[in-house]
Amino acid sequence: MLGVSRATLYAYVSRGFVRSEPVPGPSRERRYAREDVERLRSRAEERRNPQKAAEHALRWGVPVLESSITLISGSKLFYRGHEVGALVKTRSLEEVAALLWTGSFETDLLDTPLHVVAGTDATHDLPFISRAQSVLPLVAARDPLAFDLRPRAVAQSGWRIVNLLTSVAAESRTLEETVESTLARAWAPNDKRAAEVIRAALIVAADHELNVSAFTARCVASAGSNPYAVVTAGLAALEGTKHGGTTSRMEALLDETRRARDLRKSLGERLRRGESLDGFGHRLYTHGDPRASLLLHLLGERYPKSKELAFVRAFVEAASSVTGERPNLDFGLAATGRVLALPPGAPLTLFAIGRTLGWVAHAIEQYETNAIIRPRARYVGKNPTESTS
Repeated sequence: MLGVSRATLYAYVSRGFVRSEPVPGPSRERRYAREDVERLRSRAEERRNPQKAAEHALRWGVPVLESSITLISGSKLFYRGHEVGALVKTRSLEEVAALLWTGSFETDLLDTPLHVVAGTDATHDLPFISRAQSVLPLVAARDPLAFDLRPRAVAQSGWRIVNLLTSVAAESRTLEETVESTLARAWAPNDKRAAEVIRAALIVAADHELNVSAFTARCVASAGSNPYAVVTAGLAALEGTKHGGTTSRMEALLDETRRARDLRKSLGERLRRGESLDGFGHRLYTHGDPRASLLLHLLGERYPKSKELAFVRAFVEAASSVTGERPNLDFGLAATGRVLALPPGAPLTLFAIGRTLGWVAHAIEQYETNAIIRPRARYVGKNPTESTS
């Protein structure tokens, strides 16, 4: 990838340019941080061919801007230096929101008036994202603080937005003490364990560095648009079939294969027909998505005797055997919906409400730069011709 000798690679490690760690087991092999290697390669390309480097900057793998929100390192995910698994075990959703938005766990600033809007007759039969996108601009127009783009004010608006989306999802004007308890009351009123799992799902979905919806959110924020518009744009990107829409396909696939006699054969047939097997593998995690692992572990702890959990585990084993990949967040959310018997569409709703925390964090960071994101395009179309008249 770098076109250098081993001696040069070792020099990069000794100078701190590339992180390295031992490979588990008795061997003396080591592995190297892909992010660091790609950063060095990007710098080399910038020197050799600035135009090509700019073209590749918007593709997978090459960092295009700086952020202090989320770190993906090896098989772990960190929010502002705190490992997500530890946050799931020890922190509330409010505390994680405060961490992403302010860098601390202090939640006092989130004590703001809430905008609570239930589903209306005109939108009650629409999917959650469509309902949310119809309500957000209406509430923004009535929120006098919507265009206060100072960090503290944006964090306050962010928490109002999270509660607004929770109200839309639960189709209720009455909120419980927490977001997760409100959703649990609406979706699984007889399951006392549901709120804890829902909280974990919201936290692990909160942010994932510069994915397409986060980049969209930053672009909209860079134009000076208010946080409601930022979240509306994030939702538009999230529901795309190559982003959060994968969660819905995974949910449908679990439904389709629930009664299959031979899961491995059924999934293999899908691949032979050229159909995709969503929910497995992630280019940023060579040893499995930690977000899915966290959710599946928690489901195992809370629902050990669940028949749906047994099916989910059998599906993981079958899918991993035919793809060689481990489950990712899309599968983790769909599995959560399956085991908790949540209503159709709930996994994507969890993704959207959780990811709102990340979009607001990126908006705050972008507002503080006071810079517009405006890359250039390299024209490759037909050249203008001179007039012959």
